[in-house]
Amino acid sequence: MTDQENSKTQTASEEGLRDGGVARRHWITAGVAAAAGLAGAFVAWQKYQPQGVMDVAVQNFWGQSFEKPEGGTLAMEAFRGKPLLVNFWATWCPPCIEELPLIDAFYKENQSKSFQVVGLAVDQPSQVRRFLTQKPLQFPNGLAGMVGSELGVSLGNAQSALPYSVLFDAKGRLLAQKAGKLDQKDLDSWLQKVT
Repeated sequence: MTDQENSKTQTASEEGLRDGGVARRHWITAGVAAAAGLAGAFVAWQKYQPQGVMDVAVQNFWGQSFEKPEGGTLAMEAFRGKPLLVNFWATWCPPCIEELPLIDAFYKENQSKSFQVVGLAVDQPSQVRRFLTQKPLQFPNGLAGMVGSELGVSLGNAQSALPYSVLFDAKGRLLAQKAGKLDQKDLDSWLQKVT
């Protein structure tokens, strides 16, 4: 092999290493980017999940009372001793309005089984009264306003999302939470947890 051929082979070989090095760097960069993306997705997923709830917040819940739209007081303590689903909702929240008929039907079907449902409207009292006049609900509701929003946060709704629902067992312990619209599968699952 001549010096010129040897030089060409060496140059081609060096270019192959450089190209391989570039390709390898691209794969490493892509791998690092994918890992960072997965880590970011995991952090976001954790951030938007309901937070752990302290016993103090649950005890504070049972001490709350709210005005009822029709007048009178809705005391949470009165619901202690039986399973309770609490739904935080507002008239301006489309998913809330969509789930209310389902929750109302669930309440009617299960109230004889000692399963209770309470709605806490995080809204202006006049708006709630107007809404309930047009679309009455069988389950009791309280006018919670901003106190209801803060109560939801203390019960694990870190993002103050609506609708937000929580389930308590007959002993007053928090069993389940859901940020977002409930569906029949959720309600059936929650009923099984307490029966």
